[in-house]
Amino acid sequence: MRLIPAIHRRDAGILISARALRGFIDGLVSTLLPTYFAFIGLNSFHTGAIITATLFGSALLTLLVGLMGHRLQRLTLLHIASAAMIATGIGFASVTWFLMLFIVAIIGTINPSSGDVSVFLPTEQALLPATATDEQRTSLFARYTLAGFGAGAIGALFVGIPNVLHRHHVMSEAWSYRTVFLLYSLIGLALYFLYSQLSPQLASHPVHKSLPLGESRKKVVSLAILFSLDSFGGGFVVQALIVLWLQHRFELSLAVTGAIFFWTGLLSGFSGLVAVHIARRIGLVKTMVFTHIPANVFLITAAFMPNAWLAVACLVCRSALSQMDVPIRTSYVMAIVTPPERAAAASLTNVPRSLASALPPLGAGWMLQHSTFGWPLIAGGSIKIIYDLLLLYKFRNVLPPEEMFTT
Repeated sequence: MRLIPAIHRRDAGILISARALRGFIDGLVSTLLPTYFAFIGLNSFHTGAIITATLFGSALLTLLVGLMGHRLQRLTLLHIASAAMIATGIGFASVTWFLMLFIVAIIGTINPSSGDVSVFLPTEQALLPATATDEQRTSLFARYTLAGFGAGAIGALFVGIPNVLHRHHVMSEAWSYRTVFLLYSLIGLALYFLYSQLSPQLASHPVHKSLPLGESRKKVVSLAILFSLDSFGGGFVVQALIVLWLQHRFELSLAVTGAIFFWTGLLSGFSGLVAVHIARRIGLVKTMVFTHIPANVFLITAAFMPNAWLAVACLVCRSALSQMDVPIRTSYVMAIVTPPERAAAASLTNVPRSLASALPPLGAGWMLQHSTFGWPLIAGGSIKIIYDLLLLYKFRNVLPPEEMFTT
C-alpha cells in the first residue's frame, strides 16, 4: 500500500476546511439571491439571466485555468481565485443595476448552486488524490463533499440574518443584504491565507509537470460529454431557482426556505458517506446511477405536488440521494486516469459541465416568469435520468483499480 506522509494528511484537512468555508457562504448566498434580486426590483427572468452569467463566468475562469494554469503553481492559482472572490463580494455589495450585476456575475465567483461549480474545484480535485491512497480516495472525496454540503446547509440556515438585522434596526434593509456580500469577500480573504498553509511539496507543484491527456483521452472526453448532459439538466434546478420556484408557487418565506435547505444540505452531505459503503459493494458507476435515478424521480414528482409540504417532502427525499454521486464521480475520474493526467482530467470534466449548466437558468427563469408550475423541475429531472442510463451503458465495464482486485 502506498504510504501517505503526515504532512499531506494535513494538506487534506486544509483543502476540506477551504471547501467548508466556500460551502457556507455559497449556501447563504444562493438561498438569499432571489429575495435580494426581488428587493432591488429584478424579476424572475433577470434572476435567471444573472444565474446564467455566474455559471458561464465560472466556466470561463475554469477554462483559463486549464489553458494557462500550466504556467503557474497551484498555490498561485488558488490565490488568484481567492482574490477574484474578494472582488466579487465587493462588486455585488456595491451595485444594484441589472447590467452591472450581470457583468460582475460573469467575471466573478458567485455560486448560485448548492454544489461547487467554482474555479477552485479543478485545482482542489487534482491536489486531493495525492493526500490519500487508492483505498482511501473515495472516502476522502466523501468527506470533502460532506464539508461542502454540510457547511452549505448551515449557510442556508443563516439566510434570515439580514431580516433580523433590519428588524432590530441594526442597519437598513439594503445594508443588511450588502453585509452578506461583504462577508463573502472576507471569506475569500480567509481562503487566501488558508491556502498559504498548504505544504510546498503539494501546493508549489507546477501544473506544467502534469501531462495532457494521453491514453485516457477517450474515456475522459466521453465522461466530459456525459457530465455535461447531467449539468445541463442540473442548470434548470440550481438551488437559487428552486428557492424562486418555492416562493412563487407556494409563497414560502425566506426563513422557511432557509430551514428547508438546511436539512436538504445536511442530507446531501451525509449521503456521500453512505455512498462510499454502497460503492464498496456494487462499484462506483452503479452507485452513481442507482442513487441518481430515484433522486430525479422525486425531483419530477415535486413539480406535481398540490401543496408546499408534499413538494418539500419530495425535495428532501431527492436530497438524500441526489448528491451521492458527487464524491463517487470525482473519485472515479481521478481513478481511471494516470496520476500525471489528473489535473487535465479535472479541468476537462469541469469546464464543459460549467458551460452546459450556464444556459438552462435563463430558460428556467423565463418559465417561472410565465408559470408557477414546476416545468424546470420536470425538464431537469428528465435530462438527468437520460444521463444516468447513458453513463451505465457506456462505463459499466470501466473499473477503477480498487475494483479490479475484487472482481
